[in-house]
Amino acid sequence: MHVDYLIVGDGYAGVFFAHQLIKNKKSFRLFSAGKRAASHISAGACNPVILSRFNKIWKHQELMNYLPIAFSEVSEYLGKNYLLDQPVVRVFHDEAERNTWLEKAHSDKLSHEISDKVLELHHVNNPYGGGKVIQSSRVDVLGFFKAFHQYLEEQGVMIKESFNYQLLDAQQKTYGEISFDKIVFAEGVKVKDNPYFGTAPVVPNKGHRLSISIDEILDPYIISKKHFLVKMSEEDVYYGGTNDKLGDGTEQVEQKSVDDLVGNLEDLYPHHYRVNQVLVAQRATVPDRRPIIGRHNSLHDFYIFNGLGARGALNGSFFSKMLYDFIENNGMIFPEADVQRFYLSNKML
Repeated sequence: MHVDYLIVGDGYAGVFFAHQLIKNKKSFRLFSAGKRAASHISAGACNPVILSRFNKIWKHQELMNYLPIAFSEVSEYLGKNYLLDQPVVRVFHDEAERNTWLEKAHSDKLSHEISDKVLELHHVNNPYGGGKVIQSSRVDVLGFFKAFHQYLEEQGVMIKESFNYQLLDAQQKTYGEISFDKIVFAEGVKVKDNPYFGTAPVVPNKGHRLSISIDEILDPYIISKKHFLVKMSEEDVYYGGTNDKLGDGTEQVEQKSVDDLVGNLEDLYPHHYRVNQVLVAQRATVPDRRPIIGRHNSLHDFYIFNGLGARGALNGSFFSKMLYDFIENNGMIFPEADVQRFYLSNKML
């Protein structure tokens, strides 16, 4: 069997690159190890603002503009748009933080990204109110991945097994009985085991999330204060997010991290709740906080798509198109995201 592409990985990077191939009628097979990735347990928040510092994210407008386009395209074959109109609201810690937010909302810095209206939320502690991020939304993460993976299975293009590097012949471009033209490694933290891109400076960031049940009705927002509090479904309320804890390579629950989450949750939500489940995953981050995409230095049909960090949906949707256009249409990659930055600095040998 011959295909145009092999994709290794089933998180945001893998499925969004698969979308580019579907859209452009390329043949492929996607390898899914069937393990929980950080993408699969994320809150799905998409916003153009770094909420801890009230600054725009890198390339914010390009990413935000393409996000609804990508999900609209995907909805054509999944039958549903999984990008929800559910904005982020930042709960202010104190009066000084609220004043800083309002100052930036009235300046050219963030006037198009954040609202200058202070909101009063119900059923959460917010004595100083909160501010809404205008260009923000949420991905129905569970629905999106379930539907996308099911579609790939129905099309017969998902291989549900871990990728075995020993079966890969880089010179002949074969994997077992499959021959291919190009291969894209979208493995997240598993890239450390990759013999071709294993020296990429991908740092695992271990995150915990709580699946909780609550009695109160939350406002229809993604509520942000240290972490995200958001209703995912009738049965599940999400609480968690990035905690900048260096990953240890395991998915073992760390009680201290859980205790920190619980303490922050109770500071925000003063009512009865029940923890149904604690989920853990390793997110792929990069020291310079930019994705890693592009071509191997010597194997020119081998590509990497990694380091999406906390903005998996935003980065995955946008940079999948950039990588595809680079491969197929001689397009350009932002130098800040190009894997070549590490080859040139000798950080990948």
